Amino acid sequence: MHEPVPDSRVDVIHIVRPPQEILVHQRLGALTLLWNNSSLRKTLVLVCLALLWEGYASWQDNPLIFPTLSETLQAFWSGLLDGKIIWATWSSIKVLLQGYIAGMFFAAILTAFASATRIGSDFLETLTAMFNPLPSIALLPLAMIWFGLGEGSIVFVLIHAVLWAVALNTHAGFRSVSPTWRMVGQNYGLSATGYVRHILIPGALPSILTGLKIGWAFAWRTLIAAELVFGASSGQGGLGWFIFQHKNMLDIPNVFAGLLTVILFGLLVENLVFKTLERRTVVRWGMQS
Repeated sequence: MHEPVPDSRVDVIHIVRPPQEILVHQRLGALTLLWNNSSLRKTLVLVCLALLWEGYASWQDNPLIFPTLSETLQAFWSGLLDGKIIWATWSSIKVLLQGYIAGMFFAAILTAFASATRIGSDFLETLTAMFNPLPSIALLPLAMIWFGLGEGSIVFVLIHAVLWAVALNTHAGFRSVSPTWRMVGQNYGLSATGYVRHILIPGALPSILTGLKIGWAFAWRTLIAAELVFGASSGQGGLGWFIFQHKNMLDIPNVFAGLLTVILFGLLVENLVFKTLERRTVVRWGMQS
């Protein structure tokens, strides 16, 4: 029931209407909740790609050129059962981690030098401009001369693949840290180590993670290419040698099984390592959505 509001004029009556009810909460439907799940959407993308793979290979009907997904999975499963794929994967990961960790170590040294002095910044920018465009695999012939036919040559080219991507992104992240954050660290009287640990690294962490992911991808590509060469040279290696060996035998399903192993391991590292690290740091801190 509306109540009249008195007015100075007797012949005018104002009616005050109650405010309309505003809907604040709304229950989302089941389809909306499922669609908001990023893992489900990515799974759907993978299923679509798998169906396209199977359909195209079945239509082409030439396993020597493009085997079906089912044939590739069968070869992959056989490789797991006899241990060949597991052994090749472990050989590749062992070398990859050596080069990746060493590359991060040298990147940290260069970045610290670049962040401390102007000449260090100029030094890093000059080296990055010189060597970052240089394909790591192009250094493999020189590495084979310097370090011989062994893991040392592969580790060398892996360091080159990782070093510049990590150093460049980390340095760019340090330079983009908010001046407000820097002043807060100075006002609190943090030591040099504390300033880097509590101000620079958290502020630059999105760029650092980007550099680490790019370096990881570059390292994988360089490793497989280097192992293909070492497979032809010394008859040993990891997944690259596994692919090269079965290519020579025209066993194309096993070639695709080796490539599939690289893809699966890349997805595993991306979703279990980098995504977990992002959720626990930059996403929790509100630096990324």
